[in-house]
Amino acid sequence: MVNFSMRAGIPAAAIAALASCATTALAADMDAMVTKAPPVVSAAAAGPSSCTTLYGFFLTDCQLIWYGVRFYGTVDLGGLYQTHGTPFDKNFPTGASYIVGAGGTGATNRTAGWGLAPNALSQSNVGVEIKEPVAPGGWTFVARGELAFDPYSGLLANAPQALQDAKGTAQNTEALPFDSSRWGWLNTNQYVGLSQPFWGTLTFGRQNTLQLDEINAYDAMGGSYAFSPIGYSGKAGGSGDTEDARWTTAIKYRVNFGDWLRIGVMGQPIGGSNGGYNSYNPNNGAIAGNIGTDIRHLGPGLLSMDVVGTYERDAVNISAMYPGQVLNATGTPLTFPADAALKATLSNQATVSVAGKYSFGSWGPEQPLVAKAPTAPPPVFPLTLYAGYEWIQFSNPSDPQNTSFIDDGFTFNNSGGVNHGSIATANLTSINNNAFNSLCGTGTGCGNEIFQVFWAGAKYGITRDLDITGAYYEYFQNQFVNGVGICVNPGAHSQCAGTFQVYSAVLDWRFLPKWDTYVGVVYSIAEGGISNGDIQNNNLAGVGGVRFRF
Repeated sequence: MVNFSMRAGIPAAAIAALASCATTALAADMDAMVTKAPPVVSAAAAGPSSCTTLYGFFLTDCQLIWYGVRFYGTVDLGGLYQTHGTPFDKNFPTGASYIVGAGGTGATNRTAGWGLAPNALSQSNVGVEIKEPVAPGGWTFVARGELAFDPYSGLLANAPQALQDAKGTAQNTEALPFDSSRWGWLNTNQYVGLSQPFWGTLTFGRQNTLQLDEINAYDAMGGSYAFSPIGYSGKAGGSGDTEDARWTTAIKYRVNFGDWLRIGVMGQPIGGSNGGYNSYNPNNGAIAGNIGTDIRHLGPGLLSMDVVGTYERDAVNISAMYPGQVLNATGTPLTFPADAALKATLSNQATVSVAGKYSFGSWGPEQPLVAKAPTAPPPVFPLTLYAGYEWIQFSNPSDPQNTSFIDDGFTFNNSGGVNHGSIATANLTSINNNAFNSLCGTGTGCGNEIFQVFWAGAKYGITRDLDITGAYYEYFQNQFVNGVGICVNPGAHSQCAGTFQVYSAVLDWRFLPKWDTYVGVVYSIAEGGISNGDIQNNNLAGVGGVRFRF
């Protein structure tokens, strides 16, 4: 008989997830969905103690935790060599141009050389987490505040500032003028809520979307900036637009039915013609839902799967444009005028995704030292397989911005006329309200864009402390522009069909409880409409680094 009890459910799972995010999270500061119920832990094995010495802080697994308040952080730094890279960007979250063009058009990747490699596996961050009992029956107050930063410059991760710095410059002098949900003091999660073992967990504030949670949980590379395009760019996690990977005024609820079924719902309720924007959101209203399961004893291991659906109204994507630039017939730049401006493209977006992983086993916890020889551990096959698919539809926004609006603290102005965003206004901005209809400004008009994301990967534990991971990613874009012969050369227009592929592998060695070092390689290539405006359409990068997580 199926047991519908929720008492092994989300609060324990969610709180375990919060704790694990701080210590094992990768690039996108995971607040990821739990894909299996946490183990029952005895009082004697309740976990790491609180740090009391500097030695313990750096060399043991002790935590900075007192009275239900835990301070945590990550510092991830290294170096790289790449065949088509850009200069280091002190503001952009990734810092380095690991993957060509972030999977979008107008890539600035261009030169070979050595460089700094911050945040390659994980976004460097500091944060505080609170879990405090407030009432009988297991009611707990939960909260989280976190800031992401660059370990070399010390600056907060701030993609909007990186974009602003590009205004009035030439494409071949720029670093990383791309959009992101990481914006200064609002660059990650800040929320409060309540959790209870039976009723689940309800949180309010700036939070990862359910879509980003799913990607973090089911990407073999864990959302790594250096080795995963769905980590490097939030396009997949933001259901089409990278800004939308996090919502500022979000309400998020999760509950587990036993250890076999989980459900989540999430909304950003502030709408109107620009109410969401004025509340520091990347949309004017959004809603999402998630359902997932863990199937045990399916063959030798555990199968976890989740499905997420999302709808966003008037979602915003900011990109650099070059009004005076000339491209050749295949979409490669021929000239580089110093006239960069920022274009805000608005759209409604509908997304559905499915992802899963199958774990054959793991090395398990360390065996305690005992006076007599321990019994031989059971044989293990420490391999996990990952795969996912996301389908995204872009259509014209419900609320066109015909004069101006504010996004990420900066004002964007409409240049008037057809409003397809090709003309910059006095502050070097523009608004595109018509990217997906007959007024798109290309060919005889455009329709809805369909963008698809696929990924697969595997992680194998060579030893208890040494993992090797490999992954493959591919993007597919349909032709959504009309006109006879308009896409004879697919790279000539960003609305033509295109593909984007990434291959990556990384070796990661955990040499101390809080320390690991890694080395890996990643190759990315864009073709067709996705490569439009790229200086170079491919990049090969070798990356190595060290990471400290406390």
